Amino acid sequence: MMAAAERIDVQGELRRNEPMSRHTSWRVGGPADLFFVPAGVEDLAHFLAELDDDVPVFWFGVGSNLLVRDGGLRGVVISATKILRTLEKVDHYLVRAGSGVPCTQLARQCIRWGLGPSEFFAGIPGTVGGALAMNAGAHGGETWERVESVRTIDREGEIHERAPAEYSVGYRHVSGPPNEWFLEAIFRFDPETTASVETLTAMLERRKRTQPLGLPSCGSVFRNPEGDHAARLIEAAGLKGYSLGGAEVSDKHANFIINRGDALAEDIERLIEHVQRTVRELNGVELMHEVRIVGEGR
Repeated sequence: MMAAAERIDVQGELRRNEPMSRHTSWRVGGPADLFFVPAGVEDLAHFLAELDDDVPVFWFGVGSNLLVRDGGLRGVVISATKILRTLEKVDHYLVRAGSGVPCTQLARQCIRWGLGPSEFFAGIPGTVGGALAMNAGAHGGETWERVESVRTIDREGEIHERAPAEYSVGYRHVSGPPNEWFLEAIFRFDPETTASVETLTAMLERRKRTQPLGLPSCGSVFRNPEGDHAARLIEAAGLKGYSLGGAEVSDKHANFIINRGDALAEDIERLIEHVQRTVRELNGVELMHEVRIVGEGR
């Protein structure tokens, strides 16, 4: 199966047994059978069209909201963020952004163009593609509130233009046509709202002050339950600073789990489960993790 994939003629890089720990923000994760970095959209489309139907495909962004288990990922991991970097103003209120564009870059450029409300994108770690896939949000704003249309590519390498009505969107959840991945989006901003560089700066300063940004983490691990905050519940359960193996609940922000330097993915997953179990027993609240957990155990 993998040998057939390796025989596809590509212009980009195709690596075998690539450690995912090199690519995830937690710095953990076992090897991907194949790791493909396409040279362009045409190269990507050709690869997908030629790929056997039974080869699993995993679309990878920058690994900022992802836990790859220690046994790694079977099939092909596609990392296309380097080629999906378009960022342009389409008209007075519309912006086209490729899936590989960092959300912070999108926020800063929109502010230069005077387009708002866009500052909230600066609070989202990762890229536009990841934000689209999970309806990421920060500081009261959510990605899909701004989406005018998206462009996707499917398993056969065909490209589609999609409207928001073709997707079911909720809090940190998006579902739509199966076996398609986001290439780019067009965002609409409000004519009456002016973006504020002061607001963006204040958001980034608050993030720096309240989050453990210098240590490997995935950002917020758990969704906020309705009417409450996951961090408050975790702190109230006495779990700040609690550790398992090399994984630790941050003593700076309780909704962050950090890698102290020698963590395994197994340590992090066990700690996630321990936090869920403890908060459930003490408060009767079921915390749902927003981080995506994939791959096989050792």
